[in-house]
Amino acid sequence: MATAGDPASLPPSASPFSSNGALESVPFSSGNPRIEETRGVVLLHPDPPAAASSSSSHLPVGRKPRVCVPAVPNHMTYADFCRFCGAFVPHMLEMRIVRIDGAEDQYSVLIKFDTLSSTDSFYKHFNGKRFSSLEGDVSRVRFVEDVHYTQLIEHAHSSVTSLAEQPNCPVCLERLDQDPGGILTTICNHSFHCSCISKWTDSSCPVCRYCQQQPEKSMCSICGTSENLWICVICGNVGCGRYKGGHAIEHWKDTEHCYSLELETQKVWDYAGDNYVHRLIQSKTDGKLVEYNCYGAHGADGMCSICSGDAGMDEAILNSKVEAIVEEYNDLLTSQLDKQRNYYESLLLEVKEENEREVSAATAKALSIKHQKLQTKLDKCIEEKSFLDDINANLIKNQEMWRERIRKVQEREQAALRLKDEKIEKLEAELRDLIAHIECQDAVAAAPESISSDIQGGTILPGPSTPSSSSSPVRAARDRKRN
Repeated sequence: MATAGDPASLPPSASPFSSNGALESVPFSSGNPRIEETRGVVLLHPDPPAAASSSSSHLPVGRKPRVCVPAVPNHMTYADFCRFCGAFVPHMLEMRIVRIDGAEDQYSVLIKFDTLSSTDSFYKHFNGKRFSSLEGDVSRVRFVEDVHYTQLIEHAHSSVTSLAEQPNCPVCLERLDQDPGGILTTICNHSFHCSCISKWTDSSCPVCRYCQQQPEKSMCSICGTSENLWICVICGNVGCGRYKGGHAIEHWKDTEHCYSLELETQKVWDYAGDNYVHRLIQSKTDGKLVEYNCYGAHGADGMCSICSGDAGMDEAILNSKVEAIVEEYNDLLTSQLDKQRNYYESLLLEVKEENEREVSAATAKALSIKHQKLQTKLDKCIEEKSFLDDINANLIKNQEMWRERIRKVQEREQAALRLKDEKIEKLEAELRDLIAHIECQDAVAAAPESISSDIQGGTILPGPSTPSSSSSPVRAARDRKRN
């Protein structure tokens, strides 16, 4: 097997930092560094021009149905990446998670598709697309020409299961080649069905629990160095020791936090006493705070072979300082806790005042909105009242007008009735006269001749008229009609 450092093991086109237009070789690695690690080189086609990336005519000629998605953020789990690919997962034959050398917080994905059209569609859809709408990381898709594995590093603690090929999916226990959804190989070289690993929400491997997100390395908060680091046991500030930049002791001078823990040895240093506070050493077995003991050999005279001093005298001096150290440390912790209490009480007061302001503002806003609604309703009621008043005035005016009309009609009817009564009385008088005349004529005609001759030369005088019984019902009905 070729080695990673042998240039002859790489093809001629895979030389690092090739010229423009040629293939670009990128070294990568995969596997658990504690068990086994596989190294190789992936040959990438150069990126097409940005303006022509969506056109098929500008894609690399002779490309293969394989792409690489570099610089995927470490916080994206395997399931997140499968959901990100979406409908293209059924067209993927294989996905392999690898690490690109020099990119610690990112990983890359080598994808092999079933057809070239699916590869082109994936490139057009995801090249330049953001991984998440809440973050600024953008996915880049590069066409892959070939992948060369150059070295396999096996460590002493490698397990048998990691070296043997696993033909079955560890999740569903089915053969890997039976699922049409493709195979995903994690960064620790364990293979799963894409449909099975997409349900695994953790960033660790389901088989070996190797996590792709490595813990962050501690570094000095000032200069950024990762060597000879000390952390303040009061506030947690990380600074370098006096043999580096001396930022830990500068933090003590600024804040008077005199106790600092060395991250490498887990020992606590007292800057005020300029010595180790051995009673604050943390046991590596159970994590409790224990007294640091000197394990040097003591001679018959009580001299220690390590500290080169009188062990009994040192113990007496140490015991005499214990109470003072404990009292000073307790006072320091009490003062720091008081400061923290005052600080958080001030934060609580600010939050309370802010909440009161927000409540008052919300109350005022609600009252304003309610007042506006009531004012709108009042204006509407006033408008309706005005409209009803206008209608009432018009109705009253129409009522007076109709009353006047009715009165005039009644007067006309009464005048017509009086005129009719007068005509009836006149006709009745004429009728009585006519009846009287006819009766006289009949009486004269029926009288003897001697009397009739005397009557014919006389004059008939009208007598007092008595209303006939026949006309009384008619007059009574007429009077009832008038009333």
